[in-house]
Amino acid sequence: MQIGVFGGTFDPIHMGHLIVAEAVRVRLKLDKVIFIPAGNPWLKSERNVTDGEHRHAMVKLATDPNPYFEISRMELERPGPSYTVDTMDELKQTFREGDEPYFIVGPDALAAFGRWKDPERLIRMCSIVAVKRPDVDAIDVSSLEREMPWLSGRIKQVDVPLIGISSTGIRDLAAARLSIRYLVPREVAEYITQYQVYQI
Repeated sequence: MQIGVFGGTFDPIHMGHLIVAEAVRVRLKLDKVIFIPAGNPWLKSERNVTDGEHRHAMVKLATDPNPYFEISRMELERPGPSYTVDTMDELKQTFREGDEPYFIVGPDALAAFGRWKDPERLIRMCSIVAVKRPDVDAIDVSSLEREMPWLSGRIKQVDVPLIGISSTGIRDLAAARLSIRYLVPREVAEYITQYQVYQI
């Protein structure tokens, strides 16, 4: 099987995340995409991240309608900082022989790839799928491969619809009790309202 792995804080998950996951699934002919809400994302330690149970619940509501989408709790249940290489290590133990994982990242995450924990070991476990974001310049993969030669041939670039939605903007709107309709799935909007997830 060819398996997409889509990690993130998903605080909250929004339509842009779902569009990216579906576009990558279709264009790379993936059998499924596994969403993995981050437990304690070390690269976002400068801000408070919403409780993992809320983020997990919202990802589940958003992905349930798509039979090709799954969700994993592994990072939420693992103590300490969340590192992609540890997640892939754990995830691969559940794979069958011949399964191929594709880790989906945006250009900002790819630009910081050299700062990730054990990036060389990670790239031996999976291919990297780089997608574009409307607010971030595309990464020059050739120069990245010159800096890190072991990346060569392991990055796939996929064009997806450019959707300018951000989780930060959604949190701000929800905190101000303004509409987030059409930015997130209806079930997620209802959950945010019901549990006042982002209201201070």
